[in-house]
Amino acid sequence: MTLHLVKLCVGADSVESLQAWVDFRVEQQRLAGAPVEQKHTTRMVPTRREELLDGGSLYWVIKGRIQVRQKLLDIRPFTDEAGVKRCDLVLEPHLVLTQYQPKRPFQGWRYLKPQDAPSDIKGGSDAAAMPDAMRRDLTELCLI
Repeated sequence: MTLHLVKLCVGADSVESLQAWVDFRVEQQRLAGAPVEQKHTTRMVPTRREELLDGGSLYWVIKGRIQVRQKLLDIRPFTDEAGVKRCDLVLEPHLVLTQYQPKRPFQGWRYLKPQDAPSDIKGGSDAAAMPDAMRRDLTELCLI
């Protein structure tokens, strides 16, 4: 059964800024001749690896709302130079917009059951074409 992760997106204040950061990192790897993949390093290693890699995604909380997700491609535990166990979450560099879903602050990541995950916004829809701020305002007014 598929399982997802949810995590606060620290440092990005919009979906656009997260996409810009992902694009920048991918371009850095390409220029350095390194394998191109997007990774997010976290301290805790998910124990439910098989369920997460069975179609799971990492849902990002930006400004108190789940707004976007990235498909999980791999989970790679490692030990850093200081001897601390860590984990790379390997993600598809493509962001998928989701319906807004409020989420209170928390530390680290949490598992997210598929039935609790927000729906994707389809690529050709009006909501997908809107600027992030407009989509946020219309959602707050319960118009979308």
